[in-house]
Formats: sequence, C-alpha cells, structure tokens
Amino acid sequence: MAAARRAYWKGYLKLSLVSCPIALYPASSQAEKTHFHQINRRTGNRLRQQMVDEDTGKVVDKDDKGRSYEISKGKYVEIAPDEVKAIQVESTHTLDIDKFVPIDEIDRRYFDRSYYIVPDGKAGEEAFAVIRDAMKNKGRVALARVVLTNREHIMAIEPFGKLMLGTILRYDYEVRDETALSRGVATPKIPKEMLSLASHILDTKAGHFDPSQFNDEYEMELRKLVKRKAAGKPIAREQPAERPSNVVNLMDALRRSVDGGGKRAAALKTSSSNRKTAEPKSRKTSTRARKARGAA
Repeated sequence: MAAARRAYWKGYLKLSLVSCPIALYPASSQAEKTHFHQINRRTGNRLRQQMVDEDTGKVVDKDDKGRSYEISKGKYVEIAPDEVKAIQVESTHTLDIDKFVPIDEIDRRYFDRSYYIVPDGKAGEEAFAVIRDAMKNKGRVALARVVLTNREHIMAIEPFGKLMLGTILRYDYEVRDETALSRGVATPKIPKEMLSLASHILDTKAGHFDPSQFNDEYEMELRKLVKRKAAGKPIAREQPAERPSNVVNLMDALRRSVDGGGKRAAALKTSSSNRKTAEPKSRKTSTRARKARGAA
C-alpha cells in the first residue's frame, strides 16, 4: 500500500529515546462515491463559484479576500495570515507518545478519522515492531501529539496487524454533552415478559460484524441511474412508500416478531429434516430394486 499511494504525512514515532521514521496513509476515502458537479443547464458547461460581497453584490478579487471573526452581529475583526502563523504550533514532524491507556477508557465519541501507520524505510522497522508488539502484549494504546495542517492533534495509536492504526481524537470542547437530552428521555417500567420477548428476538438475530455484508444501496442505485441517463434511457420515478402508522401495540408486535421468527426457524428445521430422511429412503428403495432384479 505504501508504494501504491502517496503518504499523507511523514515524520517520526517517538517513545522516550526510541524513535523510528513513519508514514501516515488515510484509512478511509470518499473518492469512490458518486460526486456531482454543478452545470449551466442551458449550455451544459460546468459552473465555477465566485466570492461576492454581501452588500454590494460585486465579485471580490482574490487579493481582496481575507478572514475575520464575527465578534457581534455584523461586526467582524479581520485576522491576517501572518497573525495566524504567529500562534501556529511548530511542526516537529514527530508523533510524540505521552502515555499508554486501555482502549476501553476512550469514549467512542472522541474518535474522529483514522490513518494507517507504517515504517518509512528499513532503518526504522525494528523500532517500529518493538513499539507495536509491546503495546499488543500490554493491551494498551498510545496517546501521542502530532501537528497536522498547522494544528496540534491528539492521536490514539494501536497495533493493527503488521501496521499500527492512528486515530485522531476530538478535543473535549468538540464533544457535545448529552445531559440535557437525557433529561427528556422517559424511564418507563418495562414488564418482564416484554423484555424477555425482546431479548429472544435479539438472540435470534445474533451475529458478528462483517462490513462486506452491508451494501450502500443508495450509491448502487445512483450509479445505475447515471448509467441509464448516459445511455439515453428513460428514468422511472417510483412513488414513495406509505409511512407505517406509529400507533402499535408493543407487546403484540413483539409476540408477532417472535412467532414469525419461530415459524421461519421451524420451516428451516423441517426442510433440513426432510433432506436427511429422503436420502436413506432412496437408498432402501434402490436396494430392494437390486434384490428384485437379482431374484428375477
């Protein structure tokens, strides 16, 4: 992979006095998704966006564009690029490990985007493997500081097969508190039978996570639509399905779900039994036929 794609970032992974050269590669991509461009429907030409002055309506030249912070409604304080650079964190090109923590201690809400971490060249392979395998043996993940695009981030680093996986963590101020929402959620007393039925349904649908089993149906249909449109074929517009009524008896719905699951399981069991019993019966029939032919 390292040879096939361009590294997003190169630097050093540092643990105390041990360091090794590494490279980061994005672990996910949006490139394969279908993307649209805006066009002029009259000419078919692609459109380009322009920056327009909110009051005058005139297009602003590139040299006149700047950044500002709104301090009050309609009042802005301009921040020059040089002023921003004055506060930017120095880029050390180092993933500096601060501490090691159990992965379960990191709230999932803090996970943002992930990168594959690979050794950059033969020189760092041994140090890379030592740090990776030590974390694997201890069941810990590293928390490190890294500067990407002129901003400092916290990255959680964990073993990932032969590689390591580095995930940028959100800062505390970026994660919204759920307390206010929790106050509005009722805590009804659930009957034991209802909970038992729901638990049974969960058991019948138990499985394991396999991302290959999930298809992006919208993306697939979108590609079909584009293909048909490009071929000049008509596009059929289906009527939206009626929304089901929200007024249901929860206990009845749970019972029907269990009964439906039970009938399907019984049908599968019966079908399997029929296949098992059919084979011995056919063997007995063929044996009798051979005996009859021999007697004749």
